[in-house]
Amino acid sequence: MMLARRNNNVNWMSNLFDDFFDGGWMPRIDTTAPAVNVKETENAYEMEVASPGLKKDFCRVNLNEEGNLVVRLEGKFEHKDENKKEHYLRREFSYSNFEQSYLLPKDVDKDNISARVEDGILHIAMPKVTKSADKVERAIDIA
Repeated sequence: MMLARRNNNVNWMSNLFDDFFDGGWMPRIDTTAPAVNVKETENAYEMEVASPGLKKDFCRVNLNEEGNLVVRLEGKFEHKDENKKEHYLRREFSYSNFEQSYLLPKDVDKDNISARVEDGILHIAMPKVTKSADKVERAIDIA
């Protein structure tokens, strides 16, 4: 004897919407943020933001009014085939923008933050404030 299993899919409305939006009916927009690594050394913090294919002209790093670090990446990629004898049936454009604000640790020297782009990675160096040597050697009189 074979047992029959009844499928009581109570969540049919959710599945209907999932099939509509996840299927071919509605194209999905890929909204991913770039990968960010943050490392700490004895003297500094360094942030690495993945920015493959972006030139330094499309990267912006600044401090906002609240003293937070703001990173902006704007990419515009255009794939063209400049053959004048043919007309285009399809041209591909890609635009991507990213903006993120980061709260900085209190020991960051905000006046000496620097940034550079190298091999598709935006490097942001944030040196720590150097602690002044408050050690003063002196003789203490005994009363």
